[in-house]
Amino acid sequence: DGPTLPTDVAEAHTVARWIDERHWELATETATQQTHEAFLEGFAGLTARFQQLEDVRFKVSSSELDDATQAGTANIKFFIVGRNEDGHRERVDGKLHAKLRRATAEDRWQFTGFELYKLGALQSRVDLFDEIALTAGVATRFPPFGEGKNQGFVYHGVATADVNLDGLLDVATSGVERNRLFINRGDGTFDDLSDESLIGYAPVGAGALFLDFDNDGDSDLFMAAVGRQILFENRFIPDGKVRFLDISEQARVDRDAVGFSAVAADVNSDGYPDIYVASYNRYGTVMPNSWVQATNGTPNLLLINQQDGTFAEESVAWGVADDRWSYAAGFVDIDEDGDQDLYVTNDFGRNGMFRNEGDRFVDVAEEMGVVDPGFGMGVSFGDYDNDGDLDLHVTNMSSTAGKRILSRLYPEEHEIRVQLTKQAIGNSLYRNDGEGHFEDVTDELGGLAGGWAFGGGFVDFDNDGREDVYSPNGFISGKSMKDT
Repeated sequence: DGPTLPTDVAEAHTVARWIDERHWELATETATQQTHEAFLEGFAGLTARFQQLEDVRFKVSSSELDDATQAGTANIKFFIVGRNEDGHRERVDGKLHAKLRRATAEDRWQFTGFELYKLGALQSRVDLFDEIALTAGVATRFPPFGEGKNQGFVYHGVATADVNLDGLLDVATSGVERNRLFINRGDGTFDDLSDESLIGYAPVGAGALFLDFDNDGDSDLFMAAVGRQILFENRFIPDGKVRFLDISEQARVDRDAVGFSAVAADVNSDGYPDIYVASYNRYGTVMPNSWVQATNGTPNLLLINQQDGTFAEESVAWGVADDRWSYAAGFVDIDEDGDQDLYVTNDFGRNGMFRNEGDRFVDVAEEMGVVDPGFGMGVSFGDYDNDGDLDLHVTNMSSTAGKRILSRLYPEEHEIRVQLTKQAIGNSLYRNDGEGHFEDVTDELGGLAGGWAFGGGFVDFDNDGREDVYSPNGFISGKSMKDT
């Protein structure tokens, strides 16, 4: 039956204060498997190292099937995630070549041999985070997709701020059924004040954003929404109670949009925060007019603070209305001239890097090298290389199946394959050269394919002074791992 997979533990070396990395040296006689039974026996040896399995998956990266000879080959990758024999969280990744054969064109393809050529693992020595939503009092259960009010492809957000000025961060969420506000008690638990604060009775939002729009010293709450946009005034100052009043109409922010997220900055340097809303479209009812450069989204909104409790919508005048399927945006002074510039990530196409010219924005994404065509879902700026300037992380979708299918449909250099392959690669990382241009270092640094990723970005998990990347992912939760 041939040899089995190696089950001995390779020598580990430290890649971070809390992470060990291992690579197995695979000699040819150890790696080659003569039958699928032998491979499965060896794979069982690998999984036996785990006291608890959380996820095991195989994915076909590419394949070549010859109908004339009824023989084929495939490149396959797999991963195992769980708790190893020491109780530590571990992920094992492997890559292998497989041989396939079938007797006739009517028969099913069957594996006849495997060659494992790469095997490695990452082990966390400590758990940096624990899931405590239930014990903390912030767990919320939604109806399954397709039931009740959970019908649309609308993502929902979270924002944090000290809404009652007690020095503790509180949490606001938007949701399928209602908005919620959780007040921090200071002991690791939260009180649900959704009703008392009144935001639970308001229309449901999507992206949540805290800002002090009236400069009175407390945090107000804006919610991008599918429909009219929502602004809640926090009445802690002057009333001394956590009450959020829906003032959307009187503040003139109740504009119609397919708002998925919002960000705030003082774009005109008048001392008051302005709001930018990334507006998508009603996917399913409306389909993108291109998979690589869609231009039939809904206009984004730029709400300029009028300093009197109202806003004026000025996206056209400022040049940032856009007509793409915008998912997220981020303000940053990328050219260090003292005003806030704007990066916008778009689904089904190219992104925008808008330089602030004082009274308008100019799209310089191509000039700066950050167009990043793809399924844009998030943006984050941070200095990952600690050279003193801000680098760019863009959240996109990655799809093994997409890359595999494209390799069968088009020659390697075909324009459509090149464009669509970029769409399926995943997250992107751009290094700021300090001279107004960014270099794509995604391939060089690797490890950024986060599946169907949304939001996320830079964060220093372990306080070692280096930016790490968090990449939430998934889509619709169903009954199996394939449904997420």
